Amino acid sequence: MKKVIVSKFGGTSMGDAQCMLRSAAVSLQQNSTLVVVSATSGTTNKLIELGQLARSAQNEKAQKLFLEITEKHSQIGKALEISDERKAQLEGLFEELASINKGIYFLKDNSPRALDALVSMGERMSSVLFSQALENTLKTHNSKAKVVWYDVRSVMKTDDQFGKARPLTDEINRLGKIVFAEILSSNAIGVTQGYIGSTPDGQATTLGRGGSDFSAAILAEAVDAAVLEIWTDVAGIATTDPRIVAEAKLIDELSFKEASELATFGAKVLHPATLLPAIKRNIPVFVGSSFEPEKKGTWIKKEVESHPLIRAMAIRKKQVLVTLSTPEMLQTHGFLFQVFKIFNELKISIDAITTSEISVSMTLDDSTLLNKKLIEQLSEIAEVHIEESLSLVSLIGNNINHTPGIAKKIFDAIPEINVRMICLGASKHNFCFLVSEAQAEETLKRLHKVFI
Repeated sequence: MKKVIVSKFGGTSMGDAQCMLRSAAVSLQQNSTLVVVSATSGTTNKLIELGQLARSAQNEKAQKLFLEITEKHSQIGKALEISDERKAQLEGLFEELASINKGIYFLKDNSPRALDALVSMGERMSSVLFSQALENTLKTHNSKAKVVWYDVRSVMKTDDQFGKARPLTDEINRLGKIVFAEILSSNAIGVTQGYIGSTPDGQATTLGRGGSDFSAAILAEAVDAAVLEIWTDVAGIATTDPRIVAEAKLIDELSFKEASELATFGAKVLHPATLLPAIKRNIPVFVGSSFEPEKKGTWIKKEVESHPLIRAMAIRKKQVLVTLSTPEMLQTHGFLFQVFKIFNELKISIDAITTSEISVSMTLDDSTLLNKKLIEQLSEIAEVHIEESLSLVSLIGNNINHTPGIAKKIFDAIPEINVRMICLGASKHNFCFLVSEAQAEETLKRLHKVFI
């Protein structure tokens, strides 16, 4: 039976013709069955800006940006000596992009639904160009393998929560075996898009920023992949952010549980939802650099050989602490139910939480405060106090909640840094606490020096 490998390449790996050819060579070397690609680096942000300009009728600026986007892709195509067939496909996407942009301008509609249609063009354009790069690479290696371009929207079915759509997993698993049948039963290589999907009636959706990794994992589940590869611009997952701590080291392996905690609490290399499909089907995940494919990268799997007390650390910035206080909590039941009901109805997730007799505190991303309904509804059941400009520092490892002395060791390293909230006990893999954003990086540097 064919070993199915799903390989995902991020925006920097799609940056230009040279990057695409390098990534194509990695795909060939890895015997990739299905390659999932992001938009070329910077394109998604430009498409979002394009929608904003069209909505506000800034025609001249919008046209200039449209030409900048299409010219970039045309130049990559030219450098790849794009075939007439692929060129026609790319130019068709340019026309579609222009039509969507005109629609936003005339209707003054830059709703999440319109924006999803617009930004989905980034992945669709880059995947056409990467298909050409892969065909060129196959010719260079005298390979007879065929490249098959797929529109992922024929498989990636989602609900209609535009901007952050939820995949319809059962339908995706059913369609995956059908749509990808050719590459699953031959030496053909498939190329498709990350980040985007469509509702059952065909409306374009996106899975949220960073959703390309998640897309690849969902597709890996749908085709029963043996391995999921995430190729990016760093050579694996490090013990912490090397931009903050120069001494950060690359990690050879992580368990699914460690990696899940690390991604959830701020590690940038992996999207938090990526591991869910991989865990479900026990698919090993490899994270490596398309720029340095010879480096060994990081493996994420169910069982690992080492189980260090502290494996890695992360910062989740731009946090707010919301504290709800009311005497009605005292020796009564049902208050937390009311709180969680509000968060559930507004589809807002909580990162960390602590409670006392008459109050409950929770950390949220600061963007949550833009949802005015949240504060209004919470204020109806309790007094609400908000503290901003905070960061959540997390130590990720093993058996943390059953190791004596670890808290003393942590806080001895940061004696003059005020810790606003501590969360310990819910997971044996995580110890996290809240500090001011101004002190977060210094906290991380000291803890990394002590533990790693």
